[in-house]
Amino acid sequence: MSSVDGTIVATALPTLQRALHTSLNWVGWVITCYQMGVAVMMPFAGRLSDRIGRRNIFLVASVVFVTSSLLCGLSRSIWMLLPLRVLQSVGGGAFMPSASGIVSSVFGKDQDRALGLFSSIFPLGALAGPVIGGLLIADLTWRAVFFVNVPIGLAFFFLALWRLPSDSPGGGRLPDGVGALALAGTLVGTMLAITHLGDAGVGPYNAELWVFGTVAVVSGVAFTRRSRRTEVPFIPMRLLAEPVTAAMNVVNLIWGACVVGLGALVPLYAETAYRLRPISAGTLLTARALIEVVAAAISSNLLKRTGYRLPMLLGFFLISAGMCLVVTKAGESGAYQWLAFASAVVGLGIGISAPAANNASLSYAPSDVGAVSGLRGLARQGGGMIGISVTTAWAARSFDQASALAHAFFVFAALLVGTTPLLFLVPDRPLEGAVRVPNGSLEH
Repeated sequence: MSSVDGTIVATALPTLQRALHTSLNWVGWVITCYQMGVAVMMPFAGRLSDRIGRRNIFLVASVVFVTSSLLCGLSRSIWMLLPLRVLQSVGGGAFMPSASGIVSSVFGKDQDRALGLFSSIFPLGALAGPVIGGLLIADLTWRAVFFVNVPIGLAFFFLALWRLPSDSPGGGRLPDGVGALALAGTLVGTMLAITHLGDAGVGPYNAELWVFGTVAVVSGVAFTRRSRRTEVPFIPMRLLAEPVTAAMNVVNLIWGACVVGLGALVPLYAETAYRLRPISAGTLLTARALIEVVAAAISSNLLKRTGYRLPMLLGFFLISAGMCLVVTKAGESGAYQWLAFASAVVGLGIGISAPAANNASLSYAPSDVGAVSGLRGLARQGGGMIGISVTTAWAARSFDQASALAHAFFVFAALLVGTTPLLFLVPDRPLEGAVRVPNGSLEH
């Protein structure tokens, strides 16, 4: 349900824009603010669930998610919907780490297979989300996109009370809430500044723009200082400075902008440029995801032979080519077939590159798997948020939104190709026997 809510709104953006009488740059926040909340909440909830109990966090997350879903569906304006969407992301972001901990503790020696099966459910939500959203909007109203969570959420809340085993709260320090808030302030300030530029008549000397920019800079400085001083930082600063992880952070940021960000805008482009119905536009993401799942399974099994760089290089070029194909003009009669083919090319590139990209930086820092994984997810989600904010702001100021979206796709495709030289800084294969030493280097 959490995964579905990351993509179900993608097909509803034009409908939301009309129904809530708002501009494209602000309606894009319906996706980006959910991504931001999940990105910040996941590492925070993981540590919190270890501290006060995984079942407790899961139940609280259920209540937050269901309640906020109901309120989102009752929203009367974009300014009412957006903060409720952030609240919904708090529940959605807390599900995954608490549920993973429950599965891990329950299945003991079989936890690898159990976690593998559990993790495989998450991509299915991304597959189903656009189709479900298209069906609900076609037959009902945009509010049904949020209302559908309520009966499902109530059912699994009571099932969780009945079936999930109790666990004892652990010890250790509480997660760095101050650092998490400072990071959220940085992301929100940055996105607000970018989005505000999409409003008509807003120039570089606009007072509100400077306020948002100042919030982003001050929060960023506070986050950096806090992370350097606290014993258990939200993100270890040394991982940002090391060349390998720094290179992968840049790669993941641009990868996230293309895959997580602009990928979610494909239905919007299809509906704007070709007037496709929401259900047809939504299935474009499903076609992409199906190819992605198959390609990822094959790529994962070949990693020992191919190494990490070759799949990433090939995948990045395919993603870029597919993004360019998406916005290459097709005939009106064959628009859906062309967009489906282009989306499939993107999905093939994602599937080939994702397993290698997931493992490349982890192989360099084997003792920092949790921190590197959190940083990787944050970079990708952050890239997705920036990609959507920049693109929708650009399109909102354009007389031809479809053309503006097309230009953004070309620009981000070029940026992704531009990151490929950084891949040669990343280990091509796992570093056997690598051991982390205090100064952050690796010894064998």
